[in-house]
Amino acid sequence: MRRPLQGQYVTISTVGEHAHAFVPAPLPPVPPVEWSTRLRSLFDQALLALGRLDAVSMLLPDTALFIYMYVRKEAVLSSMIEGTQSSLSDLLLFELDAAPGVPLEDVREVSQYVAAFEHGLHLLAEGLPLSLRLLREVHGVLLGKGRGSRLTPGEFRKTQNWIGGTRPGNAAFVPPPAQDVLNCMSALERFLNDVPEPTPVLLKAALAHVQFETIHPFLDGNGRVGRLLITLLLCQEKVLSSPMLYLSLYFKTHRRHYYELLNAVRSHGDWESWLEFFAEAVIASATQGVETAQQLAQLCDRDRDRISTLGRAAASALQVHRLLLQQPLVSSNWLVERSGRSAATINKALASLEQLGLLREVTSGRRNRLFCYHEYVDILNRGAELPT
Repeated sequence: MRRPLQGQYVTISTVGEHAHAFVPAPLPPVPPVEWSTRLRSLFDQALLALGRLDAVSMLLPDTALFIYMYVRKEAVLSSMIEGTQSSLSDLLLFELDAAPGVPLEDVREVSQYVAAFEHGLHLLAEGLPLSLRLLREVHGVLLGKGRGSRLTPGEFRKTQNWIGGTRPGNAAFVPPPAQDVLNCMSALERFLNDVPEPTPVLLKAALAHVQFETIHPFLDGNGRVGRLLITLLLCQEKVLSSPMLYLSLYFKTHRRHYYELLNAVRSHGDWESWLEFFAEAVIASATQGVETAQQLAQLCDRDRDRISTLGRAAASALQVHRLLLQQPLVSSNWLVERSGRSAATINKALASLEQLGLLREVTSGRRNRLFCYHEYVDILNRGAELPT
């Protein structure tokens, strides 16, 4: 559906030239979304897919451990969209404090994404609703260390930014002037909290994501915070009991089309095409999440059964196996610290797991050896591989 321009252009003067910045109209769209049979069907399918994803968590041997790793996969993918070259294995090595040779600045950015997401979930659990305060705090953690630390972490921008190009005059898109950011974000906050009217949660997430990306309220990190906003909203509204939906892989795979649809919303109000894409992203991502959870559950059950055949060595090996679900790339020293068992007991357990084929040593030195629960990592790593 074609609508009038979904906002207005204002002339700005910055870096020695004039440019046109776009100030979006508040949500919801005017006129309202036109619910075709196809669009309504896609949203119904998306809600069913989310229900299946939420239910599958009951199959997991330990949902918290699965989420621990799944959040890290999302961190890698979301950061990869922004050009970060860090793999899931790089992140695991970094968190293990055993990361020689990995791109340190890149992997630190991914680690900060994990911390930012966990902070947002913590704030929601404490009762803070999705709000400007929550988004600023999440952003503050995201950019608190590393390359982004000089770009006003946790603060809305006070200068003009732009997307694409080398300056506003040749940019692909120029977001609102800095003096309009707070008003735009305040209107978005009201929409998130069902003012002026209640909005179904999945529709709300789809509309709010575009609005956030259009406002681009921070100097850096907008894409990552905008993607986090979707999952945080679904968790706040209890559509998901655990943060198991991540759209970054779908957005990464269809990156060009994603940006074209955002521009189509801004230029002529084609919300319907964006909403179809968003629903398709939810369906694909939720379905993949269900498949991944089922594969991990089957792997854990199979491997626990195999470990149980070890006799007297089974107890320590099972404890190591559970720790591997949290950190599938480990050193023997890390396992000793986390398990409370002796180094000799841990080394025997590692040898038993190697003999069963569950573990693979990824270092050749006799000291500071690292072991990988390779099938577990392979399942999680699908779609998160670095481009070759």
